[in-house]
Amino acid sequence: MERLLIHTPEGVKDIYGAELRNKKALSSNIHKVLAAFGYREIRTPSFEFFDVFSREVGTTPSKDLFKFFDKEGNTLALRPDFTPSIARCAAKYFLDENIPVRLRYEGNAFVNASELQGKLKENTQMGAELIGDPSADADAEMLCMVIEALKSAGFERFTVSVGQIDFFKGICEEATLDDDVIEALRDAISVKNYFGAEEILRNAGVAENYLKLLRHAGDVCTIDELHEAKKMVSNVRSMKAIDRLIRIHELVNIYGLADYLSYDLGMLSKFHYYTGMIFKAFTYGVGDAIVKGGRYDALLEKFGKKAAAVGCAFLLDDMQIALSAQGALKDEPDKVSWIVYDESGRAEAIDEVKKLREKGLRVSGIYFDKNKTKDDYIEYANSHNVAYVRFYGAME
Repeated sequence: MERLLIHTPEGVKDIYGAELRNKKALSSNIHKVLAAFGYREIRTPSFEFFDVFSREVGTTPSKDLFKFFDKEGNTLALRPDFTPSIARCAAKYFLDENIPVRLRYEGNAFVNASELQGKLKENTQMGAELIGDPSADADAEMLCMVIEALKSAGFERFTVSVGQIDFFKGICEEATLDDDVIEALRDAISVKNYFGAEEILRNAGVAENYLKLLRHAGDVCTIDELHEAKKMVSNVRSMKAIDRLIRIHELVNIYGLADYLSYDLGMLSKFHYYTGMIFKAFTYGVGDAIVKGGRYDALLEKFGKKAAAVGCAFLLDDMQIALSAQGALKDEPDKVSWIVYDESGRAEAIDEVKKLREKGLRVSGIYFDKNKTKDDYIEYANSHNVAYVRFYGAME
């Protein structure tokens, strides 16, 4: 039993030392970029009423939530995703705002899933939400901010892949697919299982031209290929979705950042609240996206505020893994100095500690252990990044 108490549950871990320093530095770099774009910091609770993450909202499935009860019998859930929490908060505190609201956040999210393939059940996220602006300019700003933040974090080689949910929805409407077929198709396409998607469509008796269209929808394409893709569809919704992506590209190009973009018309998300542009950022050294986001124009209305919105989430743990794999982490150890003293040197030592701290230095005052020697302290300090050791008292 005693041995079990020192271990963490499956899916969570302790963070300390260089890993924690690097994570805080990464967080600081991203916050600076988000703040520079005018996003104000906000914090929401780690757990909410279960309904905030319900099926109707379109977030994480109930089976993957950490759920529990309060004393009144209300069902609560640890947040699996920040966006519904921010939407709930924005609807409460910015209900009457008629100009765009820019918010940024940081905290841990929790997903109680067993099929995460080695990923943690508790992960740290940072993000930003732009609420009240339905324009393509808002979409472009979000993409540019993500690109600038990734550059600031130390990434040199990455791409932001952009899709459009309405492209998929338009094809489904045109093909008159049933809801259960659409749901199965969404699940298959969201994990890039195009053979499975094709089988679903064939079993549903869908025409060959739709099979061909969806088969190629997931190919990553350039802006020129995006123009060509528009010629392959005939429904208005899908055509408008491509037009929106083309407009976003033009706006990002004004910022001079369009070279970081690619396009994926087959991109979907497990979160059903996305309504338009959707995107993921990829880099080397990690097998999944390090940033995810998109437009969710109908989500805030579920909490009482009708407002368009677009946002992003930086997955700090995956970003840190990628930076480490790329050799881009620059650890700067916390240099601490030691003032070691005994009874006779206490007053002088504490006075020195106070003066050094007033100068902004990191100093530990340590009472001398008679069971140790000066050499013991010096040896330990040399092996633990201690800047220097100074002795006060009889052992000087």
